[in-house]
Amino acid sequence: MNALTLVVVALCVFALGYRFYGIFIANRVLGVDSKRTTPAHALEDGIDYSPTNKYVLFGHHFAAIAAAGPLLGPVLAAQFGYLPGALWIIIGAVVAGAVHDMVILFASMRHNGKSISLIAESEIGKSAGVVAGFAVIFILILTLAGLSLAEVNAMMKSPWSAYTVICTLPIAIIMGIWMHKIRSGDVAGGSVIGVALLALVIITGPFIAANPVLSNWFNLSKDQCAIFIAVYGFAASALPVWLLLLPRDYLSTYLKLGTITALALGIAIVHPYLQMGALTKFIHGGGPLIAAPGTVFPFLFITIACGALSGFHAIIGTGTTPKMLNNERDIIFVGYGAMLAEGFVAIMALIAACVLVPSDYFAINASAAAYKALGMTPVHLPQLAKMVHEHIQGRPGGAVSLAVGMAYIFSSIPYIKGLMAYWYHFAIMFEAVFILTAVDAGTRVGRYMLQEMIGKVIPKFSEKRWIPGIVLTSALFTCTWGYLVYTGNIAIIWPLFGMSNQLLAACALIVGTTMIIAMGKMKYSWITAVPGILMLPVTMSAGYYLIEVNLKLANYLLVCFAASLMILMAIVFVLAFRKWYLLGREAKAVDTMMPTAT
Repeated sequence: MNALTLVVVALCVFALGYRFYGIFIANRVLGVDSKRTTPAHALEDGIDYSPTNKYVLFGHHFAAIAAAGPLLGPVLAAQFGYLPGALWIIIGAVVAGAVHDMVILFASMRHNGKSISLIAESEIGKSAGVVAGFAVIFILILTLAGLSLAEVNAMMKSPWSAYTVICTLPIAIIMGIWMHKIRSGDVAGGSVIGVALLALVIITGPFIAANPVLSNWFNLSKDQCAIFIAVYGFAASALPVWLLLLPRDYLSTYLKLGTITALALGIAIVHPYLQMGALTKFIHGGGPLIAAPGTVFPFLFITIACGALSGFHAIIGTGTTPKMLNNERDIIFVGYGAMLAEGFVAIMALIAACVLVPSDYFAINASAAAYKALGMTPVHLPQLAKMVHEHIQGRPGGAVSLAVGMAYIFSSIPYIKGLMAYWYHFAIMFEAVFILTAVDAGTRVGRYMLQEMIGKVIPKFSEKRWIPGIVLTSALFTCTWGYLVYTGNIAIIWPLFGMSNQLLAACALIVGTTMIIAMGKMKYSWITAVPGILMLPVTMSAGYYLIEVNLKLANYLLVCFAASLMILMAIVFVLAFRKWYLLGREAKAVDTMMPTAT
């Protein structure tokens, strides 16, 4: 199959989905009101609540939600063939993921920017809110650990990548000061400054990597990368949102969308064919890659954790984004649109993996023992390794094969052939920048939730401007997920992250359904109820499998995490279904009391 065909199909479906389905839900189901005062204006405090230009906010939201999931998940799921992943991404993003993101963002706005646990408390009941709060904290810890481990794999022993990522921090601070203090609201000026400095960093990256002295400064070990990411997460959580987190995410969006657009243009020029078959024998199980060790059901749906549907988006959609939305009408562009953009990123990642010869793809992503058991022989791998000046066999996790696939497409474009090594290292750097923007927003949201939970016992923590509370909760939450990053590995964390992530997505869809029913829109409740209920057997069966696997590996902490999450979420689901029943009875009682027309 020609890769360009898949790109065109995805773009057409996403455009039609936005134009008809997204706008229909926003107007007819949710009833967004452009004249309604948003929490960003009503509760503006200059720290968390801050009215923001919709394009800047789109940049933040897209950068925060589009992390390792849409990049690495589709690459790992390619072992099933290109067809299952393509169908799930294209269909799932339109009818599940984008709906989930827009509805939960709307719900948070109507609840003054509160977190999903407090929304559950308001819509379902106090017990549901308390249970959901603990479940979301657990899920967020696992999510940030999984994302950070992917970040560590992309940054460590890669001076160019580490140099670029570290340089985005002072650039973001310069942008934040310019747009908020020097020239308040000057988005264009801040953008020019940020993009110019980022371009300079990208251009100088290869020279830094080639210089023995400078290269050594940025040649970070796994432990050093883990510490850097945790320190950055703390800073992004504790500092005012306009100073570091928002401008850095906005800056990263230029690089993200620019690279993905360039990749799409490269595919249009090169017309590469997908070497991976539509389906492989591994749809029945026995695949060698991490995060997808079982059959296509349920592991396809938790491996592509963010490309089609993601519970992590509910954390951002009820965390930073609703506190900065300038106008309620913007939820269509920010909520529904950003998810479709992420779906397109996932399609690009799937293509980058599938243009590789299958035996080379598995040689990169499988361990040496697992690859030997497959009985395959590499075809172009020695040549590819020589071209990128890296040892690429036996590098599981998806990051390396994605970089090789992207580099292969870019280096096949006329007049820039022979730059395979440059494009490979650029892709590694691109992945690192991509992932870190979700870590910062996720950590900040975790801080919000800890403040809310501790504030119920110690009211002082509920004060949004109380600096000691901000610092203490930021440090506590960062240390929790930072410990898993420092001591764990991606092979153990990623599958559990995928399961817990989709479990939270199901929960958010169920909470959104409850709100829609309570609004008197029961006839539209299927929009969120159907995808939410369908994800229950997916996540519960995957969770059962992961508990079995981790028991055999004696990973008892992760077993406790998985079991606790499944129990807590099951309680929320039961309470929500009970609420649906009660709301349905109330609606029926009102209908029977209405006078009959004569």
